[in-house]
Amino acid sequence: MKILITNDDGIESAGIRYLWDALKDHSEVWIVAPNKEQSGVGMGSTYMIPLSTDKVTSFGETPAWKVGGTPSDCVKLGVTTLMPTLPDLIVSGVNHGSNAGRTVLYSGTIGGVIEGVFRGIPGVAFSYDHYDYDGFDHLKHHIRTVIDHVIEHPLPKGSFLNVNFPHTSDKEFRGYKMARQGKAFWSEKAEYEHHPELGYTPQMKPYTPAYHEEEPNSDIALLKQGYITAVPIHVNEMTDHDHLDEKSREFDGLA
Repeated sequence: MKILITNDDGIESAGIRYLWDALKDHSEVWIVAPNKEQSGVGMGSTYMIPLSTDKVTSFGETPAWKVGGTPSDCVKLGVTTLMPTLPDLIVSGVNHGSNAGRTVLYSGTIGGVIEGVFRGIPGVAFSYDHYDYDGFDHLKHHIRTVIDHVIEHPLPKGSFLNVNFPHTSDKEFRGYKMARQGKAFWSEKAEYEHHPELGYTPQMKPYTPAYHEEEPNSDIALLKQGYITAVPIHVNEMTDHDHLDEKSREFDGLA
């Protein structure tokens, strides 16, 4: 199994090092990750600007590069230029903070995995519902367990697995649950702040949760109960077929 690792917190983050440590003796691992934090960029890509690409030696014998771009850029470079052959799996994270609910639409952690899925490479995104950079070590066993599951039970074409680890005071999880994607998302609020060059200007304040009533089998609900959640997300087909079937005749008849 050849695995390409990326993330959106940057190659110096604690989460990617724990992910690498969990998988380096498990599979053939390569790393291509942003040179700085790229949280919230989704599937953003860099065009018309040269990308810096520098070899990194801080991951032992693992081939590793830091890229002056987004997680999507990193995966594109990895699979088209830096790796001699395509990886079998793209693994992203471990993200510092949850990616449960509709936050997946903003997440660079998720964006890197989707870039691989578009190219026919399945993926797994790992996130931890906490920001304690020293608290990831107990996740290693569970990372390997999930990867083994994906190897034994391959994902359908066009799908990836969005995995979130809960934060519990005793670091003991209630178990594993495959779930549906929840509805919550981050609802930022703009606040005016003074900047030396710009004066008072609005700045988005992130990490304001917008909660909704959740289904009991959603990742949001199960994460709060202490379960490790995994949502299979399909990105090959994005059509609202109900609306297509109901309204195509009226739309096609517009004059």
